[in-house]
Amino acid sequence: MKKIGLSIPVLFLFTLLLSCNDKKLTEVVDVPLPVVEEKVVVGSPDDVKADEGSFQLEKLPYAYDALALNISATTLEMHYSKHYLTYTNNLNRAVLGTPLENLTIEEVLAKLDPNDATLRNNAGGFYNHSLYWKCMAPKAGGEPTNALSEAIIKDFGSFENFTSLFKDEATKQFGSGWAWLVVDRSGKLQVTSTPNQDNPLMRNAVVPGTPILALDVWEHAYYLDYQYRRKNYIDAFFNVINWRKVEENYDAVAKK
Repeated sequence: MKKIGLSIPVLFLFTLLLSCNDKKLTEVVDVPLPVVEEKVVVGSPDDVKADEGSFQLEKLPYAYDALALNISATTLEMHYSKHYLTYTNNLNRAVLGTPLENLTIEEVLAKLDPNDATLRNNAGGFYNHSLYWKCMAPKAGGEPTNALSEAIIKDFGSFENFTSLFKDEATKQFGSGWAWLVVDRSGKLQVTSTPNQDNPLMRNAVVPGTPILALDVWEHAYYLDYQYRRKNYIDAFFNVINWRKVEENYDAVAKK
């Protein structure tokens, strides 16, 4: 209807020109209205299913747009439904028919040969992302409490010191990789980073330990939102850290 509405005045204008110039009108040009940018429609994480296999996707505990002020729905959907799904499917293919097929992901990581790039990358990609999703939540951020808060103060001096150390570690990680808060083998909290899809559970870890907080610093985790400004993404991550879940992770390790 908009195009018809625009054609009438154009026709009228040409009619006036015809009468003024005594020329025959041969064509009416229909000028289209500007195209309105379509709203991007994202799906639901519940619709994403891995192929049949030993490992299945960790259910995303919030909608794609739940973290939108800090991580866009477009980024989160792509990250979860494309990258994470691919690692999961590749992992299932890599362990199929091997002694690793019926192990937990933690056991796979502990046993895998670091020289097996396919298994190393995909087992790491599956575990790392599975933890990363749970480390975030809408209406989160702030500071930890209880035993984790006490441990952070004990091992880093203050929450502010921990924050600075973690952000610095994540910022300095060259290329793709991850930043971690881990409980090391002595029970002490440490901040570390790993390249690519490596993690502190692998035999080649520089700082071995059990991760309780994970931050993905691969470009696909932030580039659509922050471009080259990784530091801004890291700052934004602290607005959505699910400290309640991180506390649960810490308590589970402390009880072992």
